[in-house]
Amino acid sequence: MIDTPYLLFLGDAPDGLAAKVAQGIKDWRPEFAIGQYRMEGCKADMGLADMTLAEAKAAGAKTLVIGVANRGGVISPAWKKVLIEALEAGFDLASGLHNLLRDEADLSAVATAMGRSLHDVRVPSVQYPIANGVKRSGKRCLAVGTDCSVGKMYTALCMEREMRARGMNADFRATGQTGILITGGGVPLDAVIADFMAGSVEYLSPDNDADHWDLIEGQGSLFHVSYSGVTMALIHGGQPDALVLCHEPTRAHMRGLPDYQAPSLEALRDVALTMARVANPACVVTGISVNTQHMPEAEALAYLAEVETRMGLPATDPFRFGAEKLVDALDAI
Repeated sequence: MIDTPYLLFLGDAPDGLAAKVAQGIKDWRPEFAIGQYRMEGCKADMGLADMTLAEAKAAGAKTLVIGVANRGGVISPAWKKVLIEALEAGFDLASGLHNLLRDEADLSAVATAMGRSLHDVRVPSVQYPIANGVKRSGKRCLAVGTDCSVGKMYTALCMEREMRARGMNADFRATGQTGILITGGGVPLDAVIADFMAGSVEYLSPDNDADHWDLIEGQGSLFHVSYSGVTMALIHGGQPDALVLCHEPTRAHMRGLPDYQAPSLEALRDVALTMARVANPACVVTGISVNTQHMPEAEALAYLAEVETRMGLPATDPFRFGAEKLVDALDAI
């Protein structure tokens, strides 16, 4: 178990989106987030108190959590200096990066000397099977996106919260580092060997009661040339009964790919549904989740109304305006 509360390490994140791990923890487990540690040049801000290591320790923080999800998931030399200081100050470290804490000899040596723990949450803990495509009992909803980091996890979490408030039988299924840190369990899907990715999603979402919904956290995008493989594994391994389309309309281009434009919602609907019906011919698209955080409220509401009219599907920003529409549509199928 990772000891709480946390000091969220934002490092030198170039923007808020790069610190999406910290943002997710702050939004969904605020009781865990005592403060933030920002290095010189950091452009991310969670709105938490900026703390030194000593201040955070005095405030009761137990673990320094790397809240940045950078491209490639690497630990820079500048970060490492702070991480070593944190271990020496009595903090455990937690990370979801591909660059594992335990693989860094100097971090491992200091942790051992100081009696501290290194938590790498992006490490598969199970020998997952190869997917078999056998139909499972229970129901499943998968969030799919036009791009990376458009709100797929937030969509599933918002829907779970609304469904549970209604007394519905539903569980969020985490498939990435942030979701695992929020919920305490899940599958670190992009760290699973490719042949076993779809099987790990089958494992994550097993047979269940007929009225039970698994709300599966989406990853990547079918249209993102860097990360489309993980999305396909979710679509086929998840065998979703319903898809929720996720979109962020203010992006100038695909995340990290300046030469690629985001696809339309229509293109996402058609491609994702075609792929989903390979594993579940009864799959339908039930709603649209739009991340409107960079839009004024009036503009966001007008955009959502236009999308609803154009697509013929309920559309909302579930974190900003509530997930009622998405849950109503899911409950109707």
